[in-house]
Amino acid sequence: MAAIYSLYIINKSGGLIFYKDYGSAGRMDTNDSLRVASLWHSMHAISQQLSPIAGCSGVELLEADTFDLHCFQSLTGTKFFVVCEPGTQHMESLLKYIYELYTDFVLKNPFYEMEMPIRCELFDINLAQAVQKERVALLGR
Repeated sequence: MAAIYSLYIINKSGGLIFYKDYGSAGRMDTNDSLRVASLWHSMHAISQQLSPIAGCSGVELLEADTFDLHCFQSLTGTKFFVVCEPGTQHMESLLKYIYELYTDFVLKNPFYEMEMPIRCELFDINLAQAVQKERVALLGR
């Protein structure tokens, strides 16, 4: 069973620009993934405003019975979030590494238009390697 179910990247205005499904059960269609991304963007924005702590950056972890959702927001407002098995550790470091891949292979790509869906082969290849390494590391724990 895969520890990581899916990965989402949402632009600063709430649009889904990347989605990758890693789970074998419960695959979502395109409309469902768009709804999840939109819902998370809204919840994240509302939580920033409702937080009693000044300077709150929003929800970073949502724990449920059947999954955990870990989120990393870059300084530009782009959100990276992964849905994984409950109790999965070290997702924050994986999300930061995925952000590094995003900056290296997407943002530095001269053919990529900001805020548009990500279609970059080098990003896909390196992302697959990063997720595979994480799965291997999780099996070893």
